[in-house]
Amino acid sequence: MAGARHAPTLSGVLTADRVLAFAAVSFLLIVIPGPSVLFVVGRALAQGRRAALTTVLGNTLGAYVLVVAVALGVGSVVERSVVVFTALKLVGAAYLVYLGVKAIRQRGALPGAVTGDGPARGGLRTLWEGFTVGVANPKTIVFFAAVLPQFVDPAQGYVIGQMLLLGVVFNVIALASDSVWGLAAATARGWFVRSPRRLAVVGGVGGLSMIGLGVTVAVTGRND
Repeated sequence: MAGARHAPTLSGVLTADRVLAFAAVSFLLIVIPGPSVLFVVGRALAQGRRAALTTVLGNTLGAYVLVVAVALGVGSVVERSVVVFTALKLVGAAYLVYLGVKAIRQRGALPGAVTGDGPARGGLRTLWEGFTVGVANPKTIVFFAAVLPQFVDPAQGYVIGQMLLLGVVFNVIALASDSVWGLAAATARGWFVRSPRRLAVVGGVGGLSMIGLGVTVAVTGRND
């Protein structure tokens, strides 16, 4: 990358432009309603703000467990093998497109997924359920395995450290975005319930955005 050597660095290994680019891609993925967002919205509609925010915290903790797992298990391989990196990228891109198509096909089911009432749960149970959804979110797993390594610079070393730092960036954005979703849903329960078509539109737009992200992942990447 010409000119990147002179860019400001974070922690001595990541350039600011890499971090900003990763933050932008992360934001695009995070704002697309996926399993975690739907779970948070459903909890907000059924139990209110506190449950929604507790769920968001659990989701974030679960997502960072994925970051650590990917960094420890994939970081050293990605550092040495462009072939493995490319394979991960293409598999991830294909799966993102699949999720996008699935979201479009199932957009009509979104209203029913978020309008059910449920019994109140304790804070620890709510946190645990959010954690479970976060650590098992296929969209996040694919993103960390296939997209995150593209923003790591193996030439700078400390690949695992770079992944962990980028994971913090992702999770800060996710924490803020999912909290907004939860608070908005808790505030506008009646609005969602009265107009189920709005949720269907959100699902359709989200599916198209995910397909676009998958195509982008497939055609971009490292040049080494």
